[in-house]
Amino acid sequence: MFRLAYNTNGLAHHRPLDALRLLAEVGYEGVALTPDAGFLDPFEVSRGELLEARRWADDLGLDLSVETGARFLLDARAKHRPNLMDVDPAARKRRVEFLLRCLAQAHILGADVLSLWAGGEDEGQTLESQELAPGRVEELLERLASGLLPVLERGRELGVRVAFEPEPGMFIERPAGYGQLVEYMGSDAADLGLCLDVGHLVVTGDLPVGREIERWADRLIHVHLDDALPGIHEHLMFGQGELDLAATLKALVDVGYKGLAAVELSRDSHRGPTAAGEALERLRNALRT
Repeated sequence: MFRLAYNTNGLAHHRPLDALRLLAEVGYEGVALTPDAGFLDPFEVSRGELLEARRWADDLGLDLSVETGARFLLDARAKHRPNLMDVDPAARKRRVEFLLRCLAQAHILGADVLSLWAGGEDEGQTLESQELAPGRVEELLERLASGLLPVLERGRELGVRVAFEPEPGMFIERPAGYGQLVEYMGSDAADLGLCLDVGHLVVTGDLPVGREIERWADRLIHVHLDDALPGIHEHLMFGQGELDLAATLKALVDVGYKGLAAVELSRDSHRGPTAAGEALERLRNALRT
């Protein structure tokens, strides 16, 4: 079965090794590492520090993934900038270089998966926007695809799978958009997996969640777990939104998903240890129903 994990963006005030030990003690089987300022910063961390984290994870029996959603690491003033959708090629190049650094980290850490997203288009357009003319759609898909190609190539070389996450408010915000991207890229996207955030499905109305899990099971290589309310992109503790947690977990079991299912409570660092314990208890209760 899949392994329950916790994303370190919900432990922003913890040192990396402390976070690993804490999550293992709570009972998690994996950790989704979000490199960030002060936490395995890709521009400052040493190979020795990464190897030490890998040894700790191995000793604690933890599987690892690497997440690339640090908010202000590349630009201290603009959240999630630069990204793969920026109109400036130099800005997009900076994002690609960051992703390549994260891939190198994942390889050293022994992480099997690296997750990423498109980013927001400069005018706030999404793939589903009614204002986008067909030619503009192809232009933006090509912009995204050109950034993904070197990341996918390097991932293959290092043996790290790349998972694309639809993110509400970004250019690709729904699973169908991921499907359109894969179709556009053709064989170049053969190994571009899907990272499905089940809370995002509630936000965007892609329901029931179980149906979406079944629909994309063949490409599903990473999962994020959180609750949410329709139309509001805010990660909530299970039970505070409208996610059917028991049905979601059952669907993952039914399709034979075997990767990490990582709790993502990025707004809960101020109570990180408590939130991690509460989330795991709710997950275990839902799995028993």
